Amino acid sequence: MLDDLKFIHERDAQDALGIAGKEWQQLSHDFDANFESKGEIRNVVLAGMGGSALPGLFLNSWPGLTVPFEIVRNYSLPQYVNEQTLVISSSYSGNTEETLSALDDAEAKGAQIVVVAAGGKLMERAHDKGYPLFVLPDGIQPRMSTFYFINAFIQLLEPAGLIPADSRGELTDVANWLKEEAESWGPTVPTAKNLAKQIALELMGKTVIVYSGPLLFPAANKWKICMNENAKNLAWSNQYPEFNHNEFIGWSSHPTDKPFAVVEIQSDLEHPRVQKRFEVSQRLLSGKRPHPNIVRPRGETLIQQLLGSVMLGDHVSVYLALLNGLNPTPVDLVEKLKISLDE
Repeated sequence: MLDDLKFIHERDAQDALGIAGKEWQQLSHDFDANFESKGEIRNVVLAGMGGSALPGLFLNSWPGLTVPFEIVRNYSLPQYVNEQTLVISSSYSGNTEETLSALDDAEAKGAQIVVVAAGGKLMERAHDKGYPLFVLPDGIQPRMSTFYFINAFIQLLEPAGLIPADSRGELTDVANWLKEEAESWGPTVPTAKNLAKQIALELMGKTVIVYSGPLLFPAANKWKICMNENAKNLAWSNQYPEFNHNEFIGWSSHPTDKPFAVVEIQSDLEHPRVQKRFEVSQRLLSGKRPHPNIVRPRGETLIQQLLGSVMLGDHVSVYLALLNGLNPTPVDLVEKLKISLDE
């Protein structure tokens, strides 16, 4: 089925596979925006939801901020936010109600504000108030614009001295490497040679659970988001070592034949004790949970492993959508929710 190009084109009407295969191009986009701080910045808060908040997770793994950083998925901001806080108001649609409410809070607290959006009310607010505005190219789903967001955040934070110098250069350099990686997951590559198709077939019909260590958790979380939104397939994610302190025990009880598929993103860059926890946990859980589909990220650098794992997961989720007989792009239930909330 996954080698039938006619079937793929019929189901994937908005070409989600094509978008996934070209995500590397987003890393070279030049944002025509600048941010000049008004005094010292002591902390950074990213206000966003779903696919517009997810890219912030990458900043904790790579390149890492030089000041405290928090992601807020809520209607209001922490009490500590003040004029020495940089608030990044992030929403692809620009109409996310939680993010707009958080922006009200940021204004009331006198925070320094930057907007990242593709349109909507948030963009209008940025124009009206004169906030620095990083305009995302529109026309795709937020979850498929992750690399645009990461690129925007790097172009915002590096000149402000809030992340290591030359982070943008490192991000740009990884693009061609990702292009070559993605070519092996494309629709014209047969299943026998296509890791993304093979994993999708293993996950079909199961609830998907994605585990990783802390460094690769942004990628694991992206897998979770895309399994849910692209494949319309229930999924969740967690990370070691936290897994061993609670969820680990949940696997030890019945039923022994659990309707789940486990994916473990095991990076050789994780802390040695984290790597050992994968090994020991699998041995102790043998026969109590499905044998995991182990993904060993390619690449020598953290940014290669992070973004490569993301692109692999995006391909897997689209193939899983096709196996589920679904168009991967629409999220109709989310739109119905928004309408119902306004009734």
